[in-house]
Amino acid sequence: MTTTNPQPSNFTREPPDESGGFIEWLRKNLFNTWYNGVVTIAIVSFLLWMAAGFLVWARTQAQWSVIPANLPLFLAGRFPNDQYWRLWVLLALIATLSGITWGFLARRTTTLFSQNIVIGITIITLLMLIIPTPIIYRLGAIGMVALNLFGAWGGRQVGSIKPLLGKWLPFSWFVLLIVAVWLIGGGLGLKVVSTNLWGGLMLTLLMSVISILLCFPIGVLLALGRQSPLPVIRWLSVAYIELIRGLPLITILFMGQILLPLFLPEGMRPDRVLRAIVGLTLFSSAYLAENVRGGLQAIPRGQFDAAKAVGLNAPLTLGLIILPQALKISIPSIVGQFISLFQDTTLLAIVGLVELLGISRSILANPKFLGRYSEVYLFIGVLYWVFCYSMSLASRKLEEQLNTEHK
Repeated sequence: MTTTNPQPSNFTREPPDESGGFIEWLRKNLFNTWYNGVVTIAIVSFLLWMAAGFLVWARTQAQWSVIPANLPLFLAGRFPNDQYWRLWVLLALIATLSGITWGFLARRTTTLFSQNIVIGITIITLLMLIIPTPIIYRLGAIGMVALNLFGAWGGRQVGSIKPLLGKWLPFSWFVLLIVAVWLIGGGLGLKVVSTNLWGGLMLTLLMSVISILLCFPIGVLLALGRQSPLPVIRWLSVAYIELIRGLPLITILFMGQILLPLFLPEGMRPDRVLRAIVGLTLFSSAYLAENVRGGLQAIPRGQFDAAKAVGLNAPLTLGLIILPQALKISIPSIVGQFISLFQDTTLLAIVGLVELLGISRSILANPKFLGRYSEVYLFIGVLYWVFCYSMSLASRKLEEQLNTEHK
């Protein structure tokens, strides 16, 4: 019988490296044919021409002084200057809790501060240093970054030792929301600040967060109601969803701001901010219900049968088996609806609320800043993009952790 001996390890060969580097990637993806090369060159040339024109305008024609001169208005509206310390305390709490949450979620990673994160933090810190604002604002902003990093380090240390404490993080964020409303509005020992003085980015974020927290459970209940075997619940859910989806958001906002007080008793007039939050919540919950219903319909019937086979009743089947899977499937569309809600807050300027877009229009009405439309709208556009992209990025990270992406 003939036996063959395996070759020594020094004869083994590694598979050839087919990546070829960046030049090879360009050749395979952008210049693989002559017409693809022409299209690539044309698009790159157009983008470079646009970027060059923008840089010339930004350096020679734009008058950026309108931004630092009105930065407090952009961020906090007409909030009293002597009460700004309350907003700084709120920012410190948000930065710290955000860092703790980041540390808990990243407690199993090998490196908390990866190379990309370090580069991003460095860029953010440099931008904060060069922004032409009072030195106290720049130092405060850098302090918020330091608190976030310290909270991330501490959260990771605590999460590695006692990971069960992570279940209290959602409750901590809920408590922080209550504290935020108290710090902004006052009362209970703090000077009361009227909602007429709330504005800017602060008002936009506050209304967006509260509306998102309210519309999510309502949307889930409506989606379940539309799938209910009980005719009355199903018909009521369908009627609400179809009625709200058939109305523009601006109509609902006008109804809340103008018509609603007409149907209330004399002297009873809900706050304008509260009416706007109710309008945003009612509108977004109808669209969110359809997003969740799409996830529910994607669950195979076998999941219901398997749950019945192990003895689970309908509520347990729904809460433990069906709804978690449906929500994971619906994450992209749900986050898309949240982003849309955040952008829809710009319509509140039409009904008299001075959120970020409304305060921008007030600034442009100032004779000192007439004609500075490009600078102002570009600035608030960047702010909207930063928050929308942050939500999108968080959505992708959540999908990766829940394994909902098909690679």
